[in-house]
Amino acid sequence: MSLTPEQAAHEARKLVSFVSGFMTDVATYAYGAELGFEGMDFYASGRGGVLGEVPADVVTAAFIYFEPGVVRTAWERSAPVMSRRRAADEWAGRCHAWAREHLPEDFDWSTLAALVGRVSANASVSGAPLFAGWRSLPEPADARELALHRLNGLRELRGALHGAAVLTVGLLPIEAVVVASPNMLPIFGWTEPYPDPEPLHQRWALAEARTDRMFGRALAVLDDAERGALVELLGTLAT
Repeated sequence: MSLTPEQAAHEARKLVSFVSGFMTDVATYAYGAELGFEGMDFYASGRGGVLGEVPADVVTAAFIYFEPGVVRTAWERSAPVMSRRRAADEWAGRCHAWAREHLPEDFDWSTLAALVGRVSANASVSGAPLFAGWRSLPEPADARELALHRLNGLRELRGALHGAAVLTVGLLPIEAVVVASPNMLPIFGWTEPYPDPEPLHQRWALAEARTDRMFGRALAVLDDAERGALVELLGTLAT
């Protein structure tokens, strides 16, 4: 399969996000509770921990789609549990554990890790603080864990670019969630009444197209065949 950067970005838009399975795994939050976190606080402190000891508004800015009060409560409540850097390391550890527990051993993890690693190493961090922070974390040696670690960084990169696109087409964070994943509204802390999604679909489509163009620039470091191989590998994993 030979794909242009923008075509590869479009094809990979949902496949990249399968790595977020560790974020929704019950075992992740059970482990967080063992560490002393309440509810979703491990998510806030772990994912946001790569930003360091920053005010809650900085984390809200990076998370984009969450209701600010929910982020503030979780961020401030989690502060006494452990340092932000340790929380980020523990969060990354759960990513690696999820890879061991849920992903097959008989897969070309080395190739996937190498392809994603080249994209990550050459991508701009502009407007993508969570990607920048995640990229600074130590990488695991195991190829399966390494591939998922780097894929999570790629997910953070695309998420940041998509967030920028959403905002530049005039969508509010709650409006984006209403269109894309209304079932996540309460999880992200939004309460009723919710906006009507019908008038928002055109702007959402424009945001998706802009994201493909921006994410495609990151994938341009690979040649056509390599981009095709990346999409095929991700497609196999996500099925």
